[in-house]
Amino acid sequence: TAENLVEALNIFFSYQHPAYRQWEEAAEKFREQMPEIGAGILDLIDKEYRINIGFSQAMQRFTDLCRDSINPNISPAAVKEMLIQHLLTERVFRKVFDNPDFTDKNTIAVEIEKVIAALTSRQFSRSEFLTPLDHFYKAIELTAATIQDYTEKQFFLNTVYEKFFQGFAVKAADTHGIVYTPQPVVDFMVKSVEDILHKEFGRSLSDRNVHILDPFVGTGNFIIRIMNEIRKTALPDKYGTELHCNEVMLLPYYIAATNIEHKYYELIGEYKPFDGICLVDTFELAEDKQMSVFTAKNTERVNIQKETQIFVIIGNPPYNAGQVNENDNNKNRKYETMDRLVAESYAKDSNATLLRKLNDPYVKAIKWASERIKKNGEGIVAFITNNSFINEITFDGMRKHLSQEFDKIYILDLGGNVRKNPKLSGTTHNVFRIQVGVSINIFVKKRNETSQKNGVKLSASEIRYAHSDEFWKKEDKYQFLKEKGNISAIEWKMIVPDEKHNWLTEGLRSEFETFLPIGSKTAKQGNTQAVFHKYSLGVSTNRDSVVYDFDRQALESRIEQFCDNYNVEILRYHQKGKPEDIDNFVNYEKIQWSSTLKNHTKRGTPVEFDNKNIRTAIYRPFTEMLLYYDNIFNDRPAHFRKIFTTQTESENLVICVNQTSEKPFCCLITNKIPNLVMCGGFGAATQCFPFYTYAEDGSNRQENITDWALKKFRKRYRDNSISKWDIFHYIYGLLHCPQYREKYAANLKRELPRIPFAPDFRAFADAGRKLAELHVNYENQPEFPLTQIEAAAERLNWRVEKMRLSKDKTAII
Repeated sequence: TAENLVEALNIFFSYQHPAYRQWEEAAEKFREQMPEIGAGILDLIDKEYRINIGFSQAMQRFTDLCRDSINPNISPAAVKEMLIQHLLTERVFRKVFDNPDFTDKNTIAVEIEKVIAALTSRQFSRSEFLTPLDHFYKAIELTAATIQDYTEKQFFLNTVYEKFFQGFAVKAADTHGIVYTPQPVVDFMVKSVEDILHKEFGRSLSDRNVHILDPFVGTGNFIIRIMNEIRKTALPDKYGTELHCNEVMLLPYYIAATNIEHKYYELIGEYKPFDGICLVDTFELAEDKQMSVFTAKNTERVNIQKETQIFVIIGNPPYNAGQVNENDNNKNRKYETMDRLVAESYAKDSNATLLRKLNDPYVKAIKWASERIKKNGEGIVAFITNNSFINEITFDGMRKHLSQEFDKIYILDLGGNVRKNPKLSGTTHNVFRIQVGVSINIFVKKRNETSQKNGVKLSASEIRYAHSDEFWKKEDKYQFLKEKGNISAIEWKMIVPDEKHNWLTEGLRSEFETFLPIGSKTAKQGNTQAVFHKYSLGVSTNRDSVVYDFDRQALESRIEQFCDNYNVEILRYHQKGKPEDIDNFVNYEKIQWSSTLKNHTKRGTPVEFDNKNIRTAIYRPFTEMLLYYDNIFNDRPAHFRKIFTTQTESENLVICVNQTSEKPFCCLITNKIPNLVMCGGFGAATQCFPFYTYAEDGSNRQENITDWALKKFRKRYRDNSISKWDIFHYIYGLLHCPQYREKYAANLKRELPRIPFAPDFRAFADAGRKLAELHVNYENQPEFPLTQIEAAAERLNWRVEKMRLSKDKTAII
């Protein structure tokens, strides 16, 4: 029957070899067991360090080597983690991938083996200790035995990579963006680079003097795909001197080296060590200093790479704007040169107020690559990255510099931003299974003397943009990339940036620029050509769970305990001689830290509980809470000591708006201290425009609306009776006008509101005044005359579990 046929076909096509099932089960079990296994090895390392003199000496030498070579601030915990990575993966390379000489051949593994030998010199046995992993190892050995193609075996290596970091090295997975680049993405990018080399430069990946670098090589996917693209007759020379890659983490470095060397063996038929791979932090290469990187051989490779003229930079940089919580003790590392280069270009030329996202490693990666190609004079950068730089206001300076530094820019937006579109799922719609959107970006710089004068470009960049369907699943996107093959088959839209360096200008209304600015950086600095003199972000505490509460007694008790714990930490820190590495010194169990609180600790600033610091604040729309408002316990207290003093809450008002491309525009008025994300949720910073400002003691009251704005309004409406309070309420009414919000929705995602002149000033001012009264004194408004309907069969119960407004907005159900 038809039903039987369908069932038979389903069984046939869904069949999975038992070895594969066993592998998947073992891989998942491996991830689950990793915290326990890793902790066990850590305990053993700590024990041996205390009683094994040979190991403690070897460990100290190795730690010093890591600090000299990789990161001067690397923690002892990170060094131990490197040893664990080596221990857990050595057997994979030796047994499963038939590479028994791996630890003898790899220049870095040789150095680490010295430490492992000291660690195991007494009673410790690798095989005995790793017995709990036998199930995992036997499963992959069994599965590997069913696969002859090494390319498929690479899948197992990449799974080991991901499962290890997901299960044990969670912090490393966060800061380094441990995400395996899908093969369709890699194929498309490599083919696109080959296409551009041919059309723009008359060259090829196979040609001599086309040096290729993957600065964040991971497990080696890009280099391996490039090796497949290079002519076999040209590969020995390219492999020997013109392929380069860097990795800063040990486990992926091992995997990449193994994968690349095996790929060469497959293609050429002989084994040859790959001298193009370096264990090094790519961003450190920007520092103008002589480097000694781990081993003499590794240092030699790094120095050769630094002196080489790189023509193609390709890869998948890490992207993570920073740790969410200081108690994670998982900061993105600071780099003196790269941070300065970003600050002096992308940040300096930005009009944004919040620039935190410019700290993202992917931003540094693009800047690093730009500088590297500039040094060469021409070349290609191909990265797959977070796509936020394409559109968000924070990156306007970055867009400006990219269009100045490159001649052609290709942006293939693969979407997948779950925060912008909650209908999407990171698991199913994003090519990386992450929450932020992703784009493939290719930047082309040509050595064309006729287009430059004194090193400055005479013509604008050609910027081409395309995007996948917003609701495509990741499989649809992979198929799209496979079908198109490379960028030549994409239907591109030519982008013409506006004066503010916006690339995606669809929906932007040009007349918005003619309206009065509600506030600006220059107005804060004394230029009065804005409606408000001053404005402030909402309060950022970085410890909301500590300093906010609905219950005064609970808040007082918690703050008093926090004061005691913090003062103990100050005393302990200074008694221990002010250790340089405060991040790994402080106690994270009793205190919720922030970067500024650590700075106060360094300065020895004590705290004392003061009841007067407990203030009423607005935490979320129409949600008042008590806040302990203090310059030390609030990470960024903003300027509310000069806006809301205990004496001025009864007379002052603040208009709060959110500023983000990821949330709808929001506006709310309050007479209480607002939270940083009061007006739009996580990621939507609240900007606050007060009517009055004061001295911190409540004296010296100043109207915050400028005389410049007052003259503009009086002149426009020919009405000298218009007051600054009228303008304040007019603005509040206008910002709630549905037509204004809909018409200028795209503009409001990019910048602070601008204020047009409506036909009827008084109508908007009156509406704004009434709205302000409703929104500020919402607890005291008369009850709306709803008809209450009871369900006859139900017991009396006032608990509300779900609430919605009827379509005609006349009933609450």
